[in-house]
Amino acid sequence: MIKGFFRWCLNIFGWKTIYNLPTEKRYVVIAAPHTSNWDFPLGIFYIFSAGVPFRYMGKDALFKWPQKYLFKALGGIGVDRNNKNKLTTRMAEFINSQDKIALALSPEGTRSKLSYWRTGFYYIALEAKVPIAMAVMDYGKREIGVKTSFMPSGDLEADLDIIRDFYKDVKGKHPEKQGPIEIKPK
Repeated sequence: MIKGFFRWCLNIFGWKTIYNLPTEKRYVVIAAPHTSNWDFPLGIFYIFSAGVPFRYMGKDALFKWPQKYLFKALGGIGVDRNNKNKLTTRMAEFINSQDKIALALSPEGTRSKLSYWRTGFYYIALEAKVPIAMAVMDYGKREIGVKTSFMPSGDLEADLDIIRDFYKDVKGKHPEKQGPIEIKPK
């Protein structure tokens, strides 16, 4: 009933929902593009409509009083972006400790335009040996959801080509804030 309610809400708001979820019980979900504050509530509505035990990673600033209780209740995990000490390993271990989990995050990590994506999602999935599900919030087509997934190969550039091809026509609420799907220069 709860799933149906949130699907109905998204439908009323004009969104087509897509549920091509991986068959595996554990996976990483990348949600892109992330250009608006509206992405979060839409994403939460989608999570509840999918009926999958989703958890999501967000900046630790969101997990301070008073809103920390709300974000944690909605499945949030606060991340200190300045302290990345073994975060990939900790998150991979967390995924593998769960019977069923979809760990969602935005590789852009911010609503502002960046010249690169953070690659933590990739290394978490690679270390946990789980697929990467690609989700969209396509404001151009009014589509939201997981459309496809793939197993990371270990060849970051080849796998980024898959991701680039998938997201090439997806439009965020503010397309001018969408940056290229590139890795941070060394």
